[in-house]
Amino acid sequence: MLRYLIRRLGQALLVVAGVVVLTFAIMRLLPGDPAVAYAGPKATAAELAEVRARFGLDAPLPVQLWEYVRDLLSGDLGTSLHTRQPVLDDLMLAFPASLELVGAALLVAVVLGIPLGIVAARYKMRFLDFSVRIGGMLAVSVPVFWLALTAQTVFASNLGWFPVAGEYDASLDTTSPLTVYTNITIVDSLITGNWPMFTDTLHHLVLPALVVAAYPMGVIAQLTRAALIEESGLDHARMARALGFGESAVLTRFSLRPVLNPVLALVALVFAYAIVNGFLVEAVFNWPGLGRYAADSIRALDTPAIAGVTLLVALLYVLANLVVDLVQGVVDPRARVR
Repeated sequence: MLRYLIRRLGQALLVVAGVVVLTFAIMRLLPGDPAVAYAGPKATAAELAEVRARFGLDAPLPVQLWEYVRDLLSGDLGTSLHTRQPVLDDLMLAFPASLELVGAALLVAVVLGIPLGIVAARYKMRFLDFSVRIGGMLAVSVPVFWLALTAQTVFASNLGWFPVAGEYDASLDTTSPLTVYTNITIVDSLITGNWPMFTDTLHHLVLPALVVAAYPMGVIAQLTRAALIEESGLDHARMARALGFGESAVLTRFSLRPVLNPVLALVALVFAYAIVNGFLVEAVFNWPGLGRYAADSIRALDTPAIAGVTLLVALLYVLANLVVDLVQGVVDPRARVR
């Protein structure tokens, strides 16, 4: 297990190093002049030269890369050109809202996707199976921004079941102010017993979380179904049937556990995708997360902020895959030889 851990950590570090170099390249290849974006279009040549010297933009590229890596190791992602605040501070404010949305979406996707896959495998080639498969195909293929706009129009604007936009009602900042510990509103309101804030945030969260959950839920359901059908045809499953166990017991008691390994790996793969996919949902529902911050950064040609968002999403992807690899190594020793 120790060798497996060292090997996976080494691979993760190589990926992170590649991401850092790629992020630096993105910062330098984006069109426009960051100095102009920071100082303004009416800045004089002397002011632009001062900005370039301040941020090291006038140094040779190898020197800029070394300084970028050195700053990253010290936790410095640079200064945002449009907020004039450290990018790391901005990300620490924006990321918790995105994590709240994506975390709720993945919870919904796993809680609903695995049972739907079991039902589809249990009733293979019947109505329930076809329903799950068609629903999964639609969830995977429908553009998320269209789904978000449709859900907002039908369930928020027309039916009035959910709020149209926002994380919570702004009036609660006055009537029920929140004590912040994690910057994740629903968590902070729960641990502090701020029930008006908790219920209102939960009410605002339901619709965008369901929209973000659509894609991973469809993929998880289809993967669970396919893996269960394959696993239930193996010798150990046939032996269970011969001993008198019903089909439901064969699927859930004897076939489900080996199937969970690829499902866990899939959750890691869709985690970072859901973060990026959630950007569009955040834009539709005016959710105060990374999506809004990234959109503002792109409009302002804020290369440090854009690079910071890119690096954060890439690191989350690497970390999620590393955690799943380690969990798989503990659950299934056969995974350690890969």
